[in-house]
Amino acid sequence: MNNQDYQCHITTPASAEAAFDAIGQVSGWWAKHVEGYSESLHDVFTVRFGKDKTYVTFEITELIPNQRVVWLVTDCNLHWIDNKTEWTGTSVVWEITSAGDGVRIDMTHHGLVPQVECFEDCQAGWNDHIGNSLKSYLTEHVGMPV
Repeated sequence: MNNQDYQCHITTPASAEAAFDAIGQVSGWWAKHVEGYSESLHDVFTVRFGKDKTYVTFEITELIPNQRVVWLVTDCNLHWIDNKTEWTGTSVVWEITSAGDGVRIDMTHHGLVPQVECFEDCQAGWNDHIGNSLKSYLTEHVGMPV
Protein backbone atom coordinates (compact mmCIF):
# COMPACT_ATOMS: atom_id res chain seq x y z
CA MET A 1 0.00 0.00 0.00
CA ASN A 2 1.04 3.56 -0.64
CA ASN A 3 2.04 5.24 2.62
CA GLN A 4 2.80 8.67 1.18
CA ASP A 5 2.11 11.70 3.37
CA TYR A 6 -0.05 14.42 1.88
CA GLN A 7 2.02 17.09 0.11
CA CYS A 8 1.30 20.22 -1.86
CA HIS A 9 3.12 23.34 -2.95
CA ILE A 10 2.50 26.78 -4.32
CA THR A 11 4.77 29.38 -5.86
CA THR A 12 4.20 33.06 -5.41
CA PRO A 13 6.03 36.33 -6.13
CA ALA A 14 6.08 37.06 -2.39
CA SER A 15 9.27 37.29 -0.33
CA ALA A 16 10.28 34.50 2.04
CA GLU A 17 9.50 36.81 4.95
CA ALA A 18 6.00 37.57 3.63
CA ALA A 19 5.32 33.86 3.04
CA PHE A 20 6.55 32.92 6.51
CA ASP A 21 4.43 35.64 8.13
CA ALA A 22 1.34 34.65 6.13
CA ILE A 23 1.58 31.00 7.18
CA GLY A 24 1.52 32.16 10.80
CA GLN A 25 -1.54 34.36 10.22
CA VAL A 26 -3.87 31.36 10.20
CA SER A 27 -7.08 33.40 10.56
CA GLY A 28 -6.27 35.27 7.35
CA TRP A 29 -6.31 32.22 5.08
CA TRP A 30 -7.46 29.03 6.86
CA ALA A 31 -9.93 29.42 9.71
CA LYS A 32 -11.87 32.45 10.94
CA HIS A 33 -11.98 31.05 14.47
CA VAL A 34 -8.48 30.72 15.89
CA GLU A 35 -7.62 30.68 19.58
CA GLY A 36 -4.09 31.24 20.83
CA TYR A 37 -1.01 32.31 18.94
CA SER A 38 0.50 30.81 15.78
CA GLU A 39 3.69 32.72 15.07
CA SER A 40 6.46 31.80 17.55
CA LEU A 41 8.21 28.65 18.73
CA HIS A 42 6.06 26.72 21.25
CA ASP A 43 2.95 28.78 20.48
CA VAL A 44 -0.23 26.74 20.83
CA PHE A 45 -3.28 27.50 18.73
CA THR A 46 -6.62 25.91 17.99
CA VAL A 47 -8.58 26.27 14.76
CA ARG A 48 -12.34 25.75 14.90
CA PHE A 49 -14.66 25.27 11.96
CA GLY A 50 -18.28 26.35 11.68
CA LYS A 51 -20.86 25.61 14.33
CA ASP A 52 -19.96 21.94 14.56
CA LYS A 53 -17.45 20.61 17.02
CA THR A 54 -14.53 20.25 14.61
CA TYR A 55 -11.27 21.64 15.96
CA VAL A 56 -7.55 21.01 15.74
CA THR A 57 -4.96 22.16 18.29
CA PHE A 58 -1.34 22.63 17.23
CA GLU A 59 1.96 23.43 18.91
CA ILE A 60 4.76 25.03 16.93
CA THR A 61 7.65 22.63 17.59
CA GLU A 62 10.20 23.93 15.10
CA LEU A 63 10.70 27.36 13.63
CA ILE A 64 13.42 28.69 11.34
CA PRO A 65 12.35 32.22 10.32
CA ASN A 66 11.57 32.60 6.62
CA GLN A 67 12.47 28.94 5.94
CA ARG A 68 10.59 26.32 7.95
CA VAL A 69 7.89 25.85 10.56
CA VAL A 70 6.44 22.66 12.04
CA TRP A 71 3.01 22.38 13.63
CA LEU A 72 2.43 19.29 15.81
CA VAL A 73 -1.21 18.28 16.28
CA THR A 74 -1.70 17.83 20.03
CA ASP A 75 -5.50 17.41 20.04
CA CYS A 76 -8.38 17.33 17.60
CA ASN A 77 -12.00 16.45 17.03
CA LEU A 78 -12.84 15.66 13.41
CA HIS A 79 -16.58 15.32 13.98
CA TRP A 80 -17.50 13.76 10.62
CA ILE A 81 -15.37 10.60 10.86
CA ASP A 82 -15.33 7.62 13.21
CA ASN A 83 -11.75 8.20 14.43
CA LYS A 84 -12.29 11.76 15.60
CA THR A 85 -8.71 12.12 16.85
CA GLU A 86 -7.10 10.85 13.65
CA TRP A 87 -4.85 13.90 13.28
CA THR A 88 -3.49 13.79 16.86
CA GLY A 89 0.25 13.12 16.70
CA THR A 90 0.55 14.14 13.04
CA SER A 91 2.57 17.17 11.98
CA VAL A 92 2.29 19.83 9.33
CA VAL A 93 5.64 20.95 7.92
CA TRP A 94 6.00 24.17 5.96
CA GLU A 95 9.16 24.82 3.95
CA ILE A 96 9.92 28.05 2.10
CA THR A 97 12.57 28.21 -0.63
CA SER A 98 13.55 30.73 -3.28
CA ALA A 99 11.93 30.25 -6.68
CA GLY A 100 12.78 32.75 -9.40
CA ASP A 101 11.48 36.16 -8.35
CA GLY A 102 9.49 34.73 -5.45
CA VAL A 103 9.18 31.68 -3.26
CA ARG A 104 7.94 28.15 -3.27
CA ILE A 105 6.00 26.97 -0.24
CA ASP A 106 6.00 23.20 0.28
CA MET A 107 3.61 21.75 2.83
CA THR A 108 3.70 18.15 4.01
CA HIS A 109 1.15 16.76 6.45
CA HIS A 110 3.05 13.84 7.99
CA GLY A 111 0.56 11.17 9.00
CA LEU A 112 -2.16 12.22 6.57
CA VAL A 113 -1.83 9.21 4.28
CA PRO A 114 -4.26 7.50 1.89
CA GLN A 115 -5.01 4.79 4.46
CA VAL A 116 -6.58 7.16 7.02
CA GLU A 117 -10.31 7.78 7.11
CA CYS A 118 -10.28 11.53 6.41
CA PHE A 119 -7.67 11.44 3.64
CA GLU A 120 -9.93 12.37 0.70
CA ASP A 121 -11.83 15.12 2.55
CA CYS A 122 -8.68 16.48 4.19
CA GLN A 123 -6.72 16.39 0.95
CA ALA A 124 -9.46 18.40 -0.79
CA GLY A 125 -9.52 20.85 2.13
CA TRP A 126 -5.77 21.40 2.18
CA ASN A 127 -5.68 21.75 -1.62
CA ASP A 128 -8.26 24.53 -1.40
CA HIS A 129 -6.87 26.28 1.68
CA ILE A 130 -3.30 26.33 0.38
CA GLY A 131 -3.74 26.39 -3.38
CA ASN A 132 -6.47 29.03 -3.33
CA SER A 133 -6.78 30.83 0.00
CA LEU A 134 -3.14 31.04 1.13
CA LYS A 135 -2.01 31.88 -2.39
CA SER A 136 -4.67 34.62 -2.64
CA TYR A 137 -3.68 35.88 0.82
CA LEU A 138 -0.11 36.26 -0.40
CA THR A 139 -0.84 37.74 -3.83
CA GLU A 140 -4.08 39.70 -3.29
CA HIS A 141 -3.86 40.22 0.52
CA VAL A 142 -7.28 38.58 0.81
CA GLY A 143 -7.67 34.99 1.92
CA MET A 144 -10.79 32.86 2.09
CA PRO A 145 -10.80 31.42 5.62
CA VAL A 146 -13.73 29.23 6.64
